[in-house]
Amino acid sequence: MAENKMTRSSTDRMLGGVCAGLAKYFGWTPTNFRLFYVLLSVLSAAFPGILVYVLLWVFMPLEK
Repeated sequence: MAENKMTRSSTDRMLGGVCAGLAKYFGWTPTNFRLFYVLLSVLSAAFPGILVYVLLWVFMPLEK
């Protein structure tokens, strides 16, 4: 049984591969997840989108 691990994408990346990796983990398309993430970051004053992205970029392992 294959375990679905949260990793950054090494192939489908715009910056760090975080959104593409999260999209793969949750079963979304990378484009839709990127749009969702940007909209959530812009529309929610309490959601520090850039800080969360940078932290995930640092702590999520890169896929092999």
